[in-house]
Amino acid sequence: MDTIGVGLIGTGYMGKCHALAWNGVRAVFGDGPKVMLRHLAEANPDLAAQRAAEFGFEHATADWRDLLADPEVAVISITTPNAFHAEMAIAALEAGKHVWCEKPMAVVLEDAERMAAVAAASGRVAVLGYNYIQNPVVRHIEGLVKDGIIGRVNHVRLEMDEDFMADPEAPFYWKSERSSGYGALDDFGVHPLSLLQTLLGPVEAVMAQLAKPHEQRPVTGGGQRPVETWDIASVLLRLHGGVSGVMALNRSAWGRKGRIALQIFGDKGTIAYDQERMNEFQLFVAEGRPSEQGFRTVLAGPQHAPYDRFIPAPGHGLGFNDLKLIECHEVLRAIGGEAARVIDFGHGLLIERAVHAMARSHDEGRWVEL
Repeated sequence: MDTIGVGLIGTGYMGKCHALAWNGVRAVFGDGPKVMLRHLAEANPDLAAQRAAEFGFEHATADWRDLLADPEVAVISITTPNAFHAEMAIAALEAGKHVWCEKPMAVVLEDAERMAAVAAASGRVAVLGYNYIQNPVVRHIEGLVKDGIIGRVNHVRLEMDEDFMADPEAPFYWKSERSSGYGALDDFGVHPLSLLQTLLGPVEAVMAQLAKPHEQRPVTGGGQRPVETWDIASVLLRLHGGVSGVMALNRSAWGRKGRIALQIFGDKGTIAYDQERMNEFQLFVAEGRPSEQGFRTVLAGPQHAPYDRFIPAPGHGLGFNDLKLIECHEVLRAIGGEAARVIDFGHGLLIERAVHAMARSHDEGRWVEL
């Protein structure tokens, strides 16, 4: 491919993130097709025109289906709220477009299964937006685990905490509606699951407990509305190979802004990582004299590819949008028929099944096998 035409549905936080990635991917990596920003869709026509001008798209529309009919659009980024993913992704694939869809796949498991089936039958690339696995530090951690630097892994702990739902006086909005999903589980719990699946393999069994720190939220104009989702989840895990695990999720954790704390324990050492300090990790290896043993901090640098594509010096650091740009490059590699580090709809379905198994475990009060 010399060029590739891009469509974008949704222009909020993640829509802008995708636009930045499409705009910068060729400049950073210096390969792949020239990206042509063809068509942008946003429900409000005035906002669509404004965002198209800001992001650099040639055409704007208030009807996302216009992108399906546009022969110049080869790949569509879907960055709309969760409830719209299934309809849009399936329609795009059936129209012959490649798809890059933000997580989670869908609110209902049956919709996620349909998405995976349509993707498999379409012959098109269908990728989910799990950009944390693209971090050069996480890539390096994967190599350390595979190389046995910490020995045989026997336990993993993951915490994901943010505080955007912490204030009990914050007004009710769509993330508290059941139609958006279960809450912490599929709103952002899928991100640590993507790390687990990438680093250690799929989840095989779960035991979960969900909680609502705030039972009601104020409604604009007065009154209260019951919260329909769960902002807290505590999960016991059994992973591939019998590895035990614990995952704790909290959307109401005051002071936490973007924390994904990962600890991987092996019989020869430990690896620790926190997304709020995404340009470093800690490594402990049980070797040498006990009097000098201890965790050492490793800073990201050009030796941790593809950090070197952004910055030639260590310790300067990448950001969230850079991870999405790396993911964009992997999407283009997949479209070009190359091996790519992505979570496609087939592998994403494993994450969706794990989430729904956790919800079922909470409802039934028991372990659920996947």
